[in-house]
Amino acid sequence: MGKFEEAANRYLKNIFVCKVCKSKIRAPSLKVSQGKVSCRKCDSKRLRTKRKK
Repeated sequence: MGKFEEAANRYLKNIFVCKVCKSKIRAPSLKVSQGKVSCRKCDSKRLRTKRKK
């Protein structure tokens, strides 16, 4: 994605995508794995990491 580590962190680190409505959420991965983070739009807790292109 990016040539620099800082750029890759901006685009990929701590960014999750809702599996239901496809909205992006920035949250710590520990809270997502514990199920404490939910989607702002649809209130779902089904999140996945953003894929590298």
